[in-house]
Amino acid sequence: MFCKKHKGNLKYGQSYYDFNEGSLIFLAPDQLVSGNSEAEVVEGWALFFHADLLNTSPLGKRINDYTFFYYDANEALFVSDEEKGILRDNVKNIEREYSQNIDTYTHSLIHSNIELLLNYCKGFYGRQFITRVKSTKAIVQRFERLLKAYFQQETLIEKGIPDVKYFATELCLSPNYLSDLLKRNTGKTTQEYIHLQLIDKAKMLLWSSEKSISEIAYTLGFEHPSHFNKIFKGKLGMSPKEYRTKFHS
Repeated sequence: MFCKKHKGNLKYGQSYYDFNEGSLIFLAPDQLVSGNSEAEVVEGWALFFHADLLNTSPLGKRINDYTFFYYDANEALFVSDEEKGILRDNVKNIEREYSQNIDTYTHSLIHSNIELLLNYCKGFYGRQFITRVKSTKAIVQRFERLLKAYFQQETLIEKGIPDVKYFATELCLSPNYLSDLLKRNTGKTTQEYIHLQLIDKAKMLLWSSEKSISEIAYTLGFEHPSHFNKIFKGKLGMSPKEYRTKFHS
């Protein structure tokens, strides 16, 4: 975790960003951050901890809940002066624990403070989503247009069913960030949106064509009709055959 103010630009994920005002960024193992030749740290702190530290605590099982560790681009967290103070105090508590004599309570206290720090960051990310209403609304609208355009194709046999990564790439976002943004603003994840659009197209084909259930499944891009049946029934509580029978009755 880095909370630093820089002169010059840093490359985070796939793009360069201006960190002159100070911001918080997160790196998971094997991810990289780099700066241009003019980049210079003005102030701030960084906290590094090994994955094995978390594996000995319940936090290790929950670390994937903090999705900001998996963002690829456009996800630096900008924090206010008050928020910086909260985080700095938390980091000082961690530093105090590992700087003193290690005892039976040290590891648990460090685990607790790291988790508290991450929970604060999770809350700050939620605030950032809320305060960027205009930009997030534009992304949601672009996503919805892309989704509808994809399913307006006559058949998806060639391209197949789109996945979350497809739309994230089109919007220059990471899959986790896109799903988080949609969930916070619409209550649905990217995958839920894809399935709902898929079901709408399936219902239209069941209403307006005499194609068999298997043919409709292939038209929608499914390799196996059983998968289509499972998703359809999971969303509507009835199989495609039952739905067609009910509609025609």
